[in-house]
Amino acid sequence: MKKIITLLLVLLVSIHINAQGDTLQWLDLQLSNYQYPFPVDTLKLDIQNQKLEMVYMDVKPENYNGKNILLLHGKNFNGAYWKTTIEALTEEGYRVIVPDQIGFGKSSKPEHFHYTFQQLAQNTKTLLDTLKVKKTSVLGHSMGGMLATRFTLMYPDTTDKFILENPIGLEDWKLKVPYKPVEWWYANELKKSYEGIKKYQLVNYYDNKWKPEYDQWVNLLAGWTLNSSYKTIAWNNALTYDMIFTQPVVYEFENITAPTLLIIGTRDRTALGKPLVSKEVRKTMGLYSELGKKTQKAIPNAKLVEIENVGHLPHIEKFDSFIQPLLEFLK
Repeated sequence: MKKIITLLLVLLVSIHINAQGDTLQWLDLQLSNYQYPFPVDTLKLDIQNQKLEMVYMDVKPENYNGKNILLLHGKNFNGAYWKTTIEALTEEGYRVIVPDQIGFGKSSKPEHFHYTFQQLAQNTKTLLDTLKVKKTSVLGHSMGGMLATRFTLMYPDTTDKFILENPIGLEDWKLKVPYKPVEWWYANELKKSYEGIKKYQLVNYYDNKWKPEYDQWVNLLAGWTLNSSYKTIAWNNALTYDMIFTQPVVYEFENITAPTLLIIGTRDRTALGKPLVSKEVRKTMGLYSELGKKTQKAIPNAKLVEIENVGHLPHIEKFDSFIQPLLEFLK
C-alpha cells in the first residue's frame, strides 16, 4: 500500500496541467528522463575546482567524407533541437558533434561557476581533443553564435569554416541597456512558467504564428520549473545572462580568418534587455535585417544569406531555406 501511495505522489509531482490543458512533464536537472534524438556520451571535466560532466552527441555517418562540423546551441535550447540538421548533415557524409554546454541540457548544472565564453570554448576544445578531431567547421545559433565566435578566435587552426545562424551579440547591448546584477536575472528566472515561456517564444521567435512542433522546446524549459531543484537551473541561467551581457564579441569580428557564412532570418528582433529601455530605444535593437549586413562587412570575406519573413530559428521555422545554403557552403 505504501508503494502505491508513493508512486501516486511521484506521478502527481511529475505532471502539471497548464492553462491550455496540456500535460507538462517534470524534468530532472540532467534531463535523464528526456531522450535525445541520437545516443549521448559524457566528457568528464575537472575545472574551477569541481568535477563536471559535459554531455554530447557524436554522430558518425557510414558514408563519412572526412569532414566534421560542430553545432553549438542557443541559450534557451540544447543539442536536441539540431535533430533535422544532424540528419541532413550526416546524410551528406559529415560527422556531427553536438555538445550541451555546462549549465545546459543534459550537462552539469553547478551550484557555482564562473561563466565565460573562453571557458566554454576551452571545454569544447577539450571535447574535440578527446575525440581526436583536429579540424572542424563550427556553427553557432543564438548564444551559440557568440560561443562559436570566441572558439573561432581562440582556435583558428581548428576551425575549418565558420557559420553563424541568427547569433545574438551582433551589437553591444551595454551601450543601451542599464546593467543589472546577477541577482536581478535570477529573480526573473524564478518567475518562469509554461505560459510565460511560450508567450516569449511565440512573440519573439515565431511572429505570433505557432505550430504544434514548437511545443517540445517550450516543454523542455517549462518542465524544469516543476523541479524542486529549479533554483539551481535558474541560477545558472542568470549567470549566463551576465556572461552574454558583459562579454561582447562584436568588436573582434575583424580578426576572424576562417571562411564565414551568415544565415540570417530577417524578421528576428532578439536583443538582450529590451524591457529595460524606453520604447524609442527598443526600436533600435535587434534589427537583424541591418545587423546581418553590418556583420558581413565586419568579417573578412563573409557570405550573407538572408531568409525573409523568418525569425530567430531558421533551422526550426524554415529548414529547407536554412540547410541548402549551409550544405552549399560546406562543400
